[in-house]
Amino acid sequence: MPIAVHTLGLAVFALGTSEFMLSGLLPEIADDMNVSIPRAGLLISAFAIGMVVGAPLLAAATLRLPRRTTLISLISVFGMGQIAGALAPTYEILFASRVVSAFACAGFWAVGASVAVAMVDKGARARAMAVMIGGLSIANVLGVPAGAFLGEHFGWRSAFWAVAAASAVALVGVATLIPRIPVPTERPQLRQELRIYRDGQVWVQIALITLAGGGVFCAFSYLAPLLTDVAGLDSAWVPSVLGLFGLGALVGTMVGGRIADAHLFGVIFSGIVASTVFLTVLGLFASVAAVAVALAFLIGVSAFYTAPALNARMFNVAGAAPTLAGATATAAFNLGNTSGPWLGGVVIDADFGYKSPAWAGAAMTLTALAAAFLALRMQKGRSVTVTTSAPKERGELRAQPQHTRG
Repeated sequence: MPIAVHTLGLAVFALGTSEFMLSGLLPEIADDMNVSIPRAGLLISAFAIGMVVGAPLLAAATLRLPRRTTLISLISVFGMGQIAGALAPTYEILFASRVVSAFACAGFWAVGASVAVAMVDKGARARAMAVMIGGLSIANVLGVPAGAFLGEHFGWRSAFWAVAAASAVALVGVATLIPRIPVPTERPQLRQELRIYRDGQVWVQIALITLAGGGVFCAFSYLAPLLTDVAGLDSAWVPSVLGLFGLGALVGTMVGGRIADAHLFGVIFSGIVASTVFLTVLGLFASVAAVAVALAFLIGVSAFYTAPALNARMFNVAGAAPTLAGATATAAFNLGNTSGPWLGGVVIDADFGYKSPAWAGAAMTLTALAAAFLALRMQKGRSVTVTTSAPKERGELRAQPQHTRG
């Protein structure tokens, strides 16, 4: 792996900490801002919505700009968004700061993913994405629990200041270690890249990523109140359990990233089935503290085990548009991060209790499993079509490489 790919992974650590640390800060933010916990949970959805909109928008807007300069600009804006959040006097301003930060985060993910994939062979795409996602996993191991610890002892705003400092470190790393990437002789054309959205496989992959990620984060977003109000743990345990989830995420990313290139759909199916089982068990036995803690680790493993494969699959089906492929994968994951916490808040507001997001999440991952079967069927159908309708002229087959992707 090139050093630049690892540098991107380190930058993602700061981005990921900001994205997920609110899962351990919701009670403190709700009390300080005088809002309910489900409304505070909408701050997670606000970030995800910003990612959904920002990823394709910024990918398109920066398509012809130098990659390194774009990454430096985006990580700078992200850091300023953290400062705005730390100083926010009202819930509405905090909400807006999360959306702005998310835009910058989304753009960094989209551009960074295309840079990482471009620097490795096709057979190493999942490994390259695993390095970037590894930064997200480490954020869950260290950053998110640290944010919860800071929130518990120094107030939730201190966690935002800490992420702002981490963003400054990431800025230095990107500026000094990411090489200048030569501008292609043939500039990317937005109209040409947009053609990927004519492919049904791209839309099925978007649905698959959204449902698989959303199911897990439907439960994870409300893990803190589940641990304290249902499992009966003291709030001091929350950072440690969040760190356990992150440790599971790191393990899952490492394992999934190593085998996904060779067994793409095998990883997708096994990971989604495991997430469905773990979420169901959490819904049944969340009141048993030891079970809830163990499942936090296992859900982290299963969720991030599939992430490299889901990313690589998007680059395979949308390979003709590498920048928008990264943006689309980022948007899809954050559609899940939007819909999951929203659905969790809906079932909590309906008085089903803090166990209910686990059940709602299991329903989402079960639907994701159906989407995975459809994706596999479409890929096999595309392969059969190419084989049975192969043109007689060899050159004609070469003129249609997009039909062999999958």
